[in-house]
Amino acid sequence: MFLSVFEMFKVGIGPSSSHTMGPMVAAARFLEQMRASPFHFAGLRASLHGSLAFTGVGHATDRATILGLAGFTPETYDAEQAEKVLKEIAQTRMIHVPDLPPLKFAPKTDLVFDYDTQLEGHANGMILMATDAQGDVTMRQVYYSIGGGFVMTEEELSAGKDTEEGAAVPYPFKSAAEMLEMAKTSGKTIAGMKRANEESRGGADHLVRGTKRLWQVMSDCIDRGLETEGTLPGGLNVKRRAKGIHDALMAERGMNLSAPHTINDWMSVYAMAVNEENAAGGQVVTAPTNGAAGVMPATLRYYLDHVPGASESHIEDFLLTAAAIGGLVKFNASISGAEAGCQAEVGSAAAMSAAGLCAVMGGTPEQVENAAEIALEHHLGMTCDPVRGLVQVPCIERNGLGAIKAVSAASLALRGDGTHLVPLDACIETMRQTGADMSEKYKETSLGGLAVNIPNC
Repeated sequence: MFLSVFEMFKVGIGPSSSHTMGPMVAAARFLEQMRASPFHFAGLRASLHGSLAFTGVGHATDRATILGLAGFTPETYDAEQAEKVLKEIAQTRMIHVPDLPPLKFAPKTDLVFDYDTQLEGHANGMILMATDAQGDVTMRQVYYSIGGGFVMTEEELSAGKDTEEGAAVPYPFKSAAEMLEMAKTSGKTIAGMKRANEESRGGADHLVRGTKRLWQVMSDCIDRGLETEGTLPGGLNVKRRAKGIHDALMAERGMNLSAPHTINDWMSVYAMAVNEENAAGGQVVTAPTNGAAGVMPATLRYYLDHVPGASESHIEDFLLTAAAIGGLVKFNASISGAEAGCQAEVGSAAAMSAAGLCAVMGGTPEQVENAAEIALEHHLGMTCDPVRGLVQVPCIERNGLGAIKAVSAASLALRGDGTHLVPLDACIETMRQTGADMSEKYKETSLGGLAVNIPNC
């Protein structure tokens, strides 16, 4: 099994990898399918189902779908141009994209939130349709946004398409047990095996440049969040808090008045800065999702800025180790809140971050696996119940607590020798089973939990 670090960590836009980035990616794929078709098309339609319908407005799913059909992609997203195009489509009821004829599309009638029809493949389902001059559907494709910006068609999901495609890699582990055995046999670290896999596909230069860019985007996102004030969009009137907290922490530095637990505030504020940017529709890196995008940058910034002896030369090892753990979670369970609750998002992010931190602080493969297991175990059963479907409450603070748990898990693992009772594989399987048993109310539908117990206006 191979899942590239650049598939696990994608540069994209907020507020959601599965509800914003995924639909935009699906729409872009549909345009390519249309371009390859011999039919002459005259219009477009779309319907959103399951979690994409129930929390679509809060996650900007409708906007993302329309912009995807207008040719936008998460990687090259231009916010100013997007607003201009959305206004034009609303006024003209037409979409213009290269290599296709003008396409009729009235946002209020041609984009449907279907709350009654649940598609069978996944909780995040959508149907894209192209029509002829008479308005008859001549092309139709079902897409599923399966978390982390990953998108699959109905056919791909039915065929069991997974992460094993492409040329063989040197260390194709599918489980933590296989990973540890390969590390023992090869004498390599988890990052070392992951690096060999990546270089066998894309080369060393691609890996170095790519991981540097990933961290640059993550770090820039933290900095923007720490410098920006205001109220987040969506109607809940949630005020940005990261700048105020950061300013207070900076003022306290050097005064010898801070309690030891203040370090938790530093970790939290780094994560909150990222997730406030995400909630505002800014540029983030899926890690492994947008809703959990703050945990890993916060953990890595904590390491670089607060741990004695930390070195930027270890950033690549951190990301590679985290990606290895994330790949195991995705392959054997889920990273989708709509599929398994927030245990699959912030829980996975905490496990990945704990593993990365443990690795760069000198942990053995066994200690790294232990760190990931501790972090994931203590997120088991966590629901996904965002108020008004917005990635704000409880998501922003939850990322801060996820980072704190990640650091604590890594520290505990480093205090031991890697021997522990619950294997990471068992914890991942437990998370999968728990997600399967969890009520749909608590899986990103905003039909239960905080979402119904907090006033929405």
